[in-house]
Amino acid sequence: MADVITVRIGLEAARELELAVENEQAFADAFEAAVANDDDVLWVTDIHGHRFGVNVDSVAFVEIVKPRNTGVGF
Repeated sequence: MADVITVRIGLEAARELELAVENEQAFADAFEAAVANDDDVLWVTDIHGHRFGVNVDSVAFVEIVKPRNTGVGF
């Protein structure tokens, strides 16, 4: 299974929507295209196959968090 990338989307109402996605670049490209095309809604599918529609005008920030290699240490 591919690494799971966490995407956190901040909304104007001081809320966040956190989704687990498999491809960070695909998400970033889709977000940039939605903004450039003045789309009203960005559709995101998470690793569970759930689709979320986000009002593009409500997005205050996007943070893409890569997984950390925690390893085993003593």
